[in-house]
Amino acid sequence: MKSHLMNKKTMAQSCRVSATAFDKWGVTPVERKGREAFYDVASVIDNRVNNAINQLTNDKGEIDDDELLRVRIRLMTAQAEAQELKNERERGEVIDTKFCIYAISKLASQISSIMDSLPLTMQRRFPDIRPYMLDELKREIAKACNACARLDENLPQILADYLMETTGSAPEKLLQNKGE
Repeated sequence: MKSHLMNKKTMAQSCRVSATAFDKWGVTPVERKGREAFYDVASVIDNRVNNAINQLTNDKGEIDDDELLRVRIRLMTAQAEAQELKNERERGEVIDTKFCIYAISKLASQISSIMDSLPLTMQRRFPDIRPYMLDELKREIAKACNACARLDENLPQILADYLMETTGSAPEKLLQNKGE
């Protein structure tokens, strides 16, 4: 069976953590080529499972009942929140961010198309309109069309800004997109 290896940066991204956090996990590389270390998924899973077991056991190697209870409560809370979110999605009360970006991008594309034909429409309806007025209208419409065209790129940043203003935090994924 062929082993699929990833470098540290790629493995950290697939685990949704920073490279620094991945380093702190202390995963042993499967292979090294020069200065670069390569990891496989099995070694990362082993590391995380061992870490979880170590957190649940006390100094004597026995399972710490209090810690186990805390972990179970945290797990049950997360499961309840996930189920609640799933139910809200099924009722149509919440929608995925990716769908919002897709839908708003389609709408922006339609608006851009309409605005693009606006100078010609104005010229046909008002034949006496002066050329400099049409040129100015075209310039402003071009700005609006460009803003519409970039909307799908800007929505994650807009969402991150909104979440920072309303909740004081935003998902790391959105903050990373903001810096790119």
